Amino acid sequence: MQLAEKLAINWRSRLQTDCPSLDLSIQESIVQWLLGENPERLNELEATQQDIVEQAMDYRYRILLQRYLYTGPDRAYRNLIQRLGSLFLIRNSIRTGIALSRDRHRSVVDVLQEVIHLLLQKDRYMQQQMDWIRQCTQDSRMRNALLLTSLEEYCLRPIRNKPLLIYRFVNYLRQSQRGGMTHIPTGDFIKLVSEEVAPDESEGRVSLLDDEAINQYQDEQAWQELRELQAEVQKRLEDYLVQRNIDENAVDWLRLYLQGHSQEMIAKTLNLQIKQVYRLREKISYHAKEVFATRSQPELVSEWLRH
Repeated sequence: MQLAEKLAINWRSRLQTDCPSLDLSIQESIVQWLLGENPERLNELEATQQDIVEQAMDYRYRILLQRYLYTGPDRAYRNLIQRLGSLFLIRNSIRTGIALSRDRHRSVVDVLQEVIHLLLQKDRYMQQQMDWIRQCTQDSRMRNALLLTSLEEYCLRPIRNKPLLIYRFVNYLRQSQRGGMTHIPTGDFIKLVSEEVAPDESEGRVSLLDDEAINQYQDEQAWQELRELQAEVQKRLEDYLVQRNIDENAVDWLRLYLQGHSQEMIAKTLNLQIKQVYRLREKISYHAKEVFATRSQPELVSEWLRH
């Protein structure tokens, strides 16, 4: 039996157990949505990939069951906003963005709704999801539940240990820098979610929140975070070397070494013999790796002082 067929049977059985009151056509639409537009692709996956796909399906299913399946459109939408807004990283990022903008009167919920609204309008992945949901079911309530589930899962996908929604918010800030944050009419979003799964967009529209923008921001952010981390760890390591009185030249050696100078150049700069510099290196490396690194960024310190 092919994997796609096996998964379909398992999900039908699980839905009949978990949701016996649901109409069979609704149960079938959920199975179809979980398997995706091209279920045959599942038959070509390796064992490890199959496990990941099954875990992703289970994660989506649990979101649907917990917050959206048996809930009316208005309440389901509030569940989404409450879920996203309750996460510290998202809430803190939006608060910081508001504080730095010209629209400091805006609330976190207002801005969060606007970011989600733009995401639904302009994000290619979510547009594909809306098209797929429309193919899975004609039931407006079910469409709404599936869309909100897809939105939550997508917004919370981890990218460099941060939810994807944070990167969408950063792109939103970039687009709103000139005109300031704007306000969308209350109620339009509910109409979009519950009645119009496929928004009426012109073809060929360019997404301002696409993968290229995310990748650019990720690279910049990761590099900045790494530099800040390196500076912080280097300062703590220098303080440690001074406190332990490792050598009067220890801090100077570390700074020159991290700047990329060779041992010969360091010996010349510090006016030391090359043998002294190598002994100093061994002494610092031992203390840094065996003592200091056990309490502070061992991977980073080991990478710095690798032989």
